This record gives sequence, structure tokens and C-alpha cells, in this order.
Amino acid sequence: MVRRLKNILFEFVRQADLVLLSLCVISTLYGLVLISSATRYMGSSRSLRLMLVQAAAMGIGIVLYVLFSILDMEDLIRKWKWMLVFNIGFICLLRTPFGVDDGTGNRAWLKFPGVPVSIQPAEIVKITFVLLLAKQLEWTLRERKELKSLASVSFPTGHLLFMVALIYVLSGDMGSALVYVFIFICMMLSAGTAWRWFALGAGGGGLGCFLLYKLGKIPVYMVERFKVIFDHEYDKLGKGWQQTRSLLAIGSGGWWGQGLYQGTQTQSKAGNSLPKRHTDFIFSVAGEELGFFGCLAIIILLFAIVFRCFQVSRETHSPFAAYVCVGMAGMLMFQTIENVGMCLFVMPVIGLTLPFFSYGGSSIVTLFAAMGIVSGIKMHALPERLRR
Repeated sequence: MVRRLKNILFEFVRQADLVLLSLCVISTLYGLVLISSATRYMGSSRSLRLMLVQAAAMGIGIVLYVLFSILDMEDLIRKWKWMLVFNIGFICLLRTPFGVDDGTGNRAWLKFPGVPVSIQPAEIVKITFVLLLAKQLEWTLRERKELKSLASVSFPTGHLLFMVALIYVLSGDMGSALVYVFIFICMMLSAGTAWRWFALGAGGGGLGCFLLYKLGKIPVYMVERFKVIFDHEYDKLGKGWQQTRSLLAIGSGGWWGQGLYQGTQTQSKAGNSLPKRHTDFIFSVAGEELGFFGCLAIIILLFAIVFRCFQVSRETHSPFAAYVCVGMAGMLMFQTIENVGMCLFVMPVIGLTLPFFSYGGSSIVTLFAAMGIVSGIKMHALPERLRR
């Protein structure tokens, strides 16, 4: 058993994408430093607990990275029916006594007795959603040879709409649902879907949102979150307050920042200081304490991870594997753009954290597992003679 484990680890070190793993670990460690500073005002015991949870999540994530690097997704996707059942069942658990409110009115978390942390099903299900969608696209192109007709695009689109509706209806978490939409767009683009379907989808979605708004079917708080983006003077002490504080924090950091553990808002216990500083607004903490170059380092690290995913997608010889890599890259891109844009007051607040940097055990574990899948695709894309 020990010898077999050694052989597995040897193969992992020799063939896995250690560059990608290094980028993920460096980003998470950087995030831990920011979380340490952002939670200092809570007291040493609470801050230490949050850091330990994040560090433990990284440890579990690294183990999953190794595991998924070894597994062959081409073999695993043959159990696609079980994956679909898992996706539906796991999200439906939100409507059981295990489902809990995240403090914003969204029933987006699961809390099990004896488990010290909460679990966000929409985070975990993103991985299996990407795998299933990649399989759908591969099958559609094999059977129909194109993604231009209504029949060819309706199957994967139906899958997306079902998942988005399931997540939104059961949890009310529109932010997570939008991540699925962006993943879908990236994967459909990479599969060669005709542009007219994207135009039709954008037009139909825009018209649908307009009609829902006119009919009063969109919650008021959602409408106001978009209003403050176009008019920063609108409700500055209400819906625009979080982002106003965020801009103030980033702007006060200048080029080099006020210094780690020295940020005016980051270290303040006042109720009118930077909110959710270790989760949604961790980028603002970096801006205030480490300045422009601290924020630039975050963007460079995340860009490098996304670029690595696309690079692996180009090296694989399997359409399924290529679509999976693109889906994982799309997931990271949307969350990064939305979170940074939210902190800069150019995107609405929808509760998405910054990948690898924000506090969140479910997010960290999911991200490492996702990148492990990309690493595994790289390993299995190697010629057989190099995999011996």
C-alpha cells in the first residue's frame, strides 16, 4: 500500500501541472495574509479561527488537486447520470432543515450537525456542471457536426436554464447562477456556436429582464444595486454604501498602500468602515494596505492561472477535455471580473468572492479541485510513452 502510494505521488510530481499548483498555492497564501489583516479587528481568537479554517481548506484542496490530477475525466464522465443526480440532489438539500440563510436572505448554505463549517452547494456543483456540459457539447458535435441549428443548441441551453432556475428558485442566489451563465457562454464559444444564438440570447435575456422590471417581478434590492452603478450619488448611505467605502479604501492606498495591518478602514472596529472585508471586499483591503502594486499582484496571479487553463485546453487532443479547461477558466474569469469590478464600483454587488483570495472553505476546496482536473487533463494529454 505504501509503495503504491509512493508510485502515485512520483507520477504526480513527474507529470502533473506543478506550475498551476504553485500559482494556486501562492495566491491562497497571499489571501491568507490579507485575511489575517482583514480579521484582526475581530480579535485574535476569531481571526486565528478563520485563518485555520482557510488553511485547512487549502490543505484539503491540495489533496483533491493531487487526486483529480490522477483521475481520468474521460472515464469519470461515463457516470454522467450519477453526476446529474448529484447536482440536483445536492442543491435540493437547501430546502431541507440543513439549508441555512447566509445573512442576506439567500438560503445558499448547508450546515450539518458536528461539521464546523458551512457548505455552499452551488460552488461545488460548478465542477460537475462543467463536466456534464463538456460531455453534452462533445456528443452534440459528434452527432450533429455543428452548433448552428436550433436543435443543436437547445440541448445544452436547456441544461443551463434548468440549473440556473434550480439554484435561483431554491436559494435565491443570483450571483452564483450568473457564474453558470458565463461558464456556459465561454464553453459554447469554444465549441464554435454560431454568433446569432448569442445575439438572440442577449436580446431575449435583455427583453425578459425589462418586462420583469416593468411588471415589478424583480426584487427592489436587485434593481437598486444596478441603479447605484450608473448613479454613484443614488442612495450612497444605503445600497451604494459598501462600494463607496471600498472606493475610499482603494483610493487611500495609493501606489504602495498604508502598510499591512495599518489600513485605516481595514483595522477599524467602527460600524461604518469597510464591510465584509475578509470575503467580498478582500481586494479593497489589498488596495488600502498594499496599494496599486498589491492589487496588481493579485490580478497577475489570477491572470496566470486563467492563462494556464487556456494553455492546457490548446494542448489536449480531446474536445471534451478542451471544453472542461475553458469552463474552468470561464469560472475564474467571471468571478475575478465581477469581484474586482464590484470593489471599483463599476459592477453590482452580487455576493461573489475573489477566487483563492477571499475567505471561504467551499470556494477554496472547489477551486483547487477544479484546477486539479485541469492538471489531470494535462497529464492524460501526454503521449503514452511519456506517461510510463
